[in-house]
Amino acid sequence: MQKASFYNASLYSLTVLIWGSTWIAIEYQIGVVSPELSVAYRFALASALVFAWAWAAGYRLRFPWRRHGLLLVMGACLFSTNFFLFYHAAAHLTSGLMAVVFSMAVAMNIINGRLLLGRRSERRTLIGAALGVAGIVALFWPEVRSIDLSDSGVVGLLLSLAGTFCFSLGNIASARAQAMDLPVLSCNAWGMAYGALIMMALALAGGAPITFDPRLPYVASLLYLAVFGSVLAFGAYLTLLGRIGADRAAYATVLFPLVALLISTVVEGYVWTPVALAGVALVLCGNLLVLLPARARLSKPAASQSSQ
Repeated sequence: MQKASFYNASLYSLTVLIWGSTWIAIEYQIGVVSPELSVAYRFALASALVFAWAWAAGYRLRFPWRRHGLLLVMGACLFSTNFFLFYHAAAHLTSGLMAVVFSMAVAMNIINGRLLLGRRSERRTLIGAALGVAGIVALFWPEVRSIDLSDSGVVGLLLSLAGTFCFSLGNIASARAQAMDLPVLSCNAWGMAYGALIMMALALAGGAPITFDPRLPYVASLLYLAVFGSVLAFGAYLTLLGRIGADRAAYATVLFPLVALLISTVVEGYVWTPVALAGVALVLCGNLLVLLPARARLSKPAASQSSQ
């Protein structure tokens, strides 16, 4: 039991730390190359690496065609469309507001898990999720308070919500694939390949020039996002999702904006306020509720022996 808890904590920590650092890396992707083409490059490279990893590790890579429909949903929701929507939302919203919206993945996973998988969430998971979302709102309160609900603001909000909903549907697709005993690594390889193809098709359909930025900042950030942000972090997150459920695993989307702010404190001089610190406390309390194992209950035989 302790070994399993340690493994889950390791997967969770890896996901949070890597995804918390990808926000800065994404900034170096904006510029010469169109967003959809950058996402295509990222997941094409990640897919090649995961295919090689899965083949070397002996995982099966051939599936019936009906299973590829599920893998295509993963590719569309987890490895392409959600990124495409958030890249375009960034033109209308601050990164803080997008982090607030993305933290709603916890609530969406709870709802979608119930509707699509028939899974009920524990009460403490619901309370922890509410605390986490409240904490994220407090962390980014200046952006929340100053949101401009003009046409541009509404567009950005709707794009962010759509991107978060896509991410949640991808979570449910991965959970269903794992319930069918499909290997996470193999599913990720195919899903990333489909995601890269979808983004390339969007780039071509939208008339985006097929370009590449050979400068070090772009190449280095692309490699980081492909290897760490995609191969390792998505592998860890989706494995965790299969072990503890989509509702609890999604709490990573609440905690990694906190990591991003800690990095911003060092790199960009982010200034902490009392409200932001209160937000951190709420996030951490919610984290404890969601992830710590429930206290072991005494079995009936043990209880009857203790009473004798």
